[in-house]
Amino acid sequence: MTDQIPQYGLWSLVVVNSAIFIIFAFSFFKPKTARDWRSFGAFSAFLVALFTEMYGFPLTIYFLSGWLQSQFPNIDWFAHDSGHLLEMMFGWQANPHFGPFHLLSFAFIGSGFILISAAWRVLYEAQRNGILATTGPYALIRHPQYVGFVLVMTGFLFQWPTLLTIIMFPVLIWMYTKLARSEEAEVHQVYGDTYNTYAKTVPAFWPQFGNIPRTSA
Repeated sequence: MTDQIPQYGLWSLVVVNSAIFIIFAFSFFKPKTARDWRSFGAFSAFLVALFTEMYGFPLTIYFLSGWLQSQFPNIDWFAHDSGHLLEMMFGWQANPHFGPFHLLSFAFIGSGFILISAAWRVLYEAQRNGILATTGPYALIRHPQYVGFVLVMTGFLFQWPTLLTIIMFPVLIWMYTKLARSEEAEVHQVYGDTYNTYAKTVPAFWPQFGNIPRTSA
């Protein structure tokens, strides 16, 4: 290791970045029930854990420092850029911000937020008119907002993987899946056969582009 001072302890950046992403997600998700708040709280905890390690305290680096230093002895693992673990471990060490995993993370994060935003506009109009949302992203999958959140989290894992967020990731997927199933039961009570027809044609989470329904909102 070198004598470079660790570039962490930037707690103001932890607060600012966490607040920006949490508020943005809240503006589209708009939790109402206790179940909604638990799911949104878990997503917020994911973001706080991520930015805490990104700017505050590199817990994962400290925990894995012995193994990392033995496997990659030429890297200063306590320099801030080394937190981009995938870039470092796969040899893209010049500037990790332009590495393949970092660029891939932007694609996932951007796609996720675009999907969340597009889905919310369709859902808002459908709820305002008292009809089932079946256009836009809802013509491809039944739960685009939850898929959007998973894309965002996947992007952050590519960009700055940590032990805690890796553990939280499958838990959040389970929570969103459970929430989606509960919502489907509630929507079925309201729309009955209309929802049954829609659900038979449109997959829940993974689009089938060769079988896009021709429904209208």
